[in-house]
Amino acid sequence: MLKKFVQDFKTFLQRGNVIDLAVAFVIGSAFSAIVTSLVSNVIMPPIGMLLDRVDFSNLYILLKQGTVPGPYLTLEAAKKAGAVTVNYGLFITSLISFFIIALVIFSIVRAINKLYPKPVPATTTKTCPFCASAIPLAAIRCPNCTSQLES
Repeated sequence: MLKKFVQDFKTFLQRGNVIDLAVAFVIGSAFSAIVTSLVSNVIMPPIGMLLDRVDFSNLYILLKQGTVPGPYLTLEAAKKAGAVTVNYGLFITSLISFFIIALVIFSIVRAINKLYPKPVPATTTKTCPFCASAIPLAAIRCPNCTSQLES
């Protein structure tokens, strides 16, 4: 029983689509790290400069004071004091990262779709030689002009 399970599992792992999925996951994780770095280190600092030197990583709402009372100049200081915070600046950064990743994936899918021809729909009708109306392929008599059709 165990031998059969191990054999089936081995067969499953050797399928091409499982390996493709694993490779896609690793590449996706690496791409996500690159985009996160791009957003945190390249995109957000100029946006912060435009918004009067705002550091998005330190934007938070204090819900409860920590063991050391505030004010806390940074999110790290608030966390170190044990304060409870809503970190909306980090959420904004993550949201921007998500939109960049979604835009890149959309662009890749769109480019790949352009490589493949559009499928031609299957023909389901023919033209009646007498009245030129569209009729089903299997019809032996035209429903419009009642002409007898050749098989």
